Amino acid sequence: MLRHRLTHPPLLAALAGTGHGSRVLLADGNYACDVNVRPGAPVVHLNLRAGLVRVDDVLELLAEAVPLEAVHSMRPDQGGEPEVLARYRELLGGGPPIQALDRHEFYRQARGADVALAVATGDERLYANLLLTVGHIVP
Repeated sequence: MLRHRLTHPPLLAALAGTGHGSRVLLADGNYACDVNVRPGAPVVHLNLRAGLVRVDDVLELLAEAVPLEAVHSMRPDQGGEPEVLARYRELLGGGPPIQALDRHEFYRQARGADVALAVATGDERLYANLLLTVGHIVP
């Protein structure tokens, strides 16, 4: 019996293989998971249709299930901040601040050896991607 709301078996199995410093990509519906995720990393497809499931839905559950050490977002090419970040900050509460990366740097890091999992969503919002770094449990 689980004590948290996350119940998706493939997502739970992939999360079980993560540890301190592992990274989890939450990808919007425009993200090319075939080319911008570490080769061999499992991709959990939650993109049921356009607009469903959204990155915030997954973030809310992951933030309850695993400790987060860092959160990175994708900065739009034209600069500025995507509107979705305000909602992400709400969901993270007092968690780590969201640090922005240029789009190509975000892609580079999402292909890194420490990316343990990618979650493909149907989120239609532009630049809704997040790269989460798993923290540690304080003994």
